[in-house]
Amino acid sequence: MANKKIFKFLTLNTKIYLWIIGILIGILAFYEPKISAVGVIVLVYLIYYHWKNVHLKKVEWTRYIEGLSEEFDSATKHALLNLPIPFIMVEVDGTISWYNSKFMDIIEKKDILEKNIGDVIPNFRVDDIMDNEKDMFIETTINERHFRVLYNVVKPKEGSNRDYIIMLYWIDITSFSILKNKYNDEKPNVCLVQVDNFDEVIKSTEESKRPIVVAEIDRKLNVLASRLKGFIKKYDNDSYIIVFENKYLETLESKKFDILDDIRSIDKGNDIPVTLSIGVGVNGKNPLQLLEFAKGAIEIALGRGGDQAVVKKIDKLSFYGGKSKAVEKRTKVKARVIAHALRQLIDQADRVFIMGHKIADMDSFGAAIGLLRAVKNRDKEGYIVLEKTNPSIKNIYERTKKEHPEYLKNILTPEEANLKASEDSLCIVVDIHRPEYTEAPELLETIEKVVLIDHHRRGVDFIEDPVLVYLEPYASSTCELVTEILNYMGDKLNIDKFEAEALLAGITVDTKSFTFKTGVRTFEAASLLRRAGADTTSVRQLFQDDINTFIMKADIVKNADIIGGKIAISNMEDETKDSVLIAAQAADDLLNISGITASFVLVVNDGRVHISGRSLGKINVQVILEKLGGGGHMTVAGAQLDDVDLDKAKEMVEEAIEEYLQEGEK
Repeated sequence: MANKKIFKFLTLNTKIYLWIIGILIGILAFYEPKISAVGVIVLVYLIYYHWKNVHLKKVEWTRYIEGLSEEFDSATKHALLNLPIPFIMVEVDGTISWYNSKFMDIIEKKDILEKNIGDVIPNFRVDDIMDNEKDMFIETTINERHFRVLYNVVKPKEGSNRDYIIMLYWIDITSFSILKNKYNDEKPNVCLVQVDNFDEVIKSTEESKRPIVVAEIDRKLNVLASRLKGFIKKYDNDSYIIVFENKYLETLESKKFDILDDIRSIDKGNDIPVTLSIGVGVNGKNPLQLLEFAKGAIEIALGRGGDQAVVKKIDKLSFYGGKSKAVEKRTKVKARVIAHALRQLIDQADRVFIMGHKIADMDSFGAAIGLLRAVKNRDKEGYIVLEKTNPSIKNIYERTKKEHPEYLKNILTPEEANLKASEDSLCIVVDIHRPEYTEAPELLETIEKVVLIDHHRRGVDFIEDPVLVYLEPYASSTCELVTEILNYMGDKLNIDKFEAEALLAGITVDTKSFTFKTGVRTFEAASLLRRAGADTTSVRQLFQDDINTFIMKADIVKNADIIGGKIAISNMEDETKDSVLIAAQAADDLLNISGITASFVLVVNDGRVHISGRSLGKINVQVILEKLGGGGHMTVAGAQLDDVDLDKAKEMVEEAIEEYLQEGEK
């Protein structure tokens, strides 16, 4: 660096030397005027000589640049005229202004000058180029040949009447495309198949006919594998693996995995219909990853209640089926195992935080109260995370304040819970498995050990890496699951009257007073709570509404529109703090109308449109609302929409219903 500075100092501009000479001549003129006159003449000559040299260098440099530019222009013209690939120049509006002979070789038309490129190549649009901000190429097809079109948008010289010129270079990638398609078609897919209710089907079938039922299941699945040109391997009584090429997946998806209907139609002496869960792993980097995708897909299918297929393509999930209700499991072995595992996790934690979903209902709050009792029975510090009350839990919360004020010190806001939480704490999430809809999503990031207890069908969003999952879509409610867990955590159901009534209230709400999704285990759980002191009259009082709420629900029912004579859609115009709850209750009330098998009610709350869907079972409202980003159960589901008004949201619901009906869902 120092050497460069010295060099620059020693090679100063010539003008500086002339200035120095001029100054010295001026000093000399002061002492020797005659001698200085000679110096002035010499200085004038030097200035002239310097100017002449600089001028000549500029002239020579200009000639050199002009000559080089002419060579470039000549080379450019020659390159364009003799370009070895198809080339074309178009205006911004698509008008063809120039092309070379190679381009004419790939199209069958002639005299294309001044024509629009969209007329010459129907599937090519100049707007795609102008709108494309990421890549500098697009792909298109001409006469079954595939091309990658590289483009360059050029600004002409000043004075031209053109704004821009688009240069298009056509690279033939037909061989590559054929190879790529062949590669994608021949990639293997791994499909895991499991009979959801194998044990129940076999037990309900006469012993002499059981082999026939099993053989029929095997036969239909082998026919499917043969149709897919794949192989099938049965690795357990109720489990199969099928490997087939990717090109056959489109056939499966276009037919909505009709194997589900074929298996359900088996009638060889079995009293219970046979249902399958299918998980397909696609686009894995290797067979091991494909198997992992397939396992993840079938786990989701089982978590959603079975009788459906899930296709997992890396992070994308596609769902098919889900037409029947989840089959109730008669055995309680899993409940006992979960209870023992949960007991150990509670014992190992310093504190236990229990939280449900935002805008808590009786099921999530009742389940939280039940689990808080389980924590207290283990002599541990436990808290319920609740941001604020709402009309759905107002009555039970008021009863808590009056009759059991000691519970209030165990109810924390999300902010208070975050301050108390640590890595050694345990978080139990109830009645929700989507992290963003929990009371305190940030709590899931603070606490490493998370337990999930839920009865909703599993959706795409799921709490990441829970240490224990008890997700049973067949269950009527989370309170039913919690009641069974409490029964196995000790020698008996050790809860008091208030906690028993909270749990029974949760079951009553989600079963609509034991009319929906009510199985044998639901009544068994209710009987346990009744023996623990739950009073049904006291529980009923928790559901009483005030006169204004009753009137608002009546208005929603009055203004409902009926689609196809069986689906009711209504909305609540006025926004209130309790509008979401009122919408859900109004959706339930609409099902009391003769002929109505499904209902949807829309309301606006906090700038978002909330949709409550209810069904008697013939129409799957979960599948309908999943099209709008929602989820839930076959008979109870919901969704939330941002950046739309009520009219637009209602139109979207109607489109989702129409699409569902066209798909043949029943």
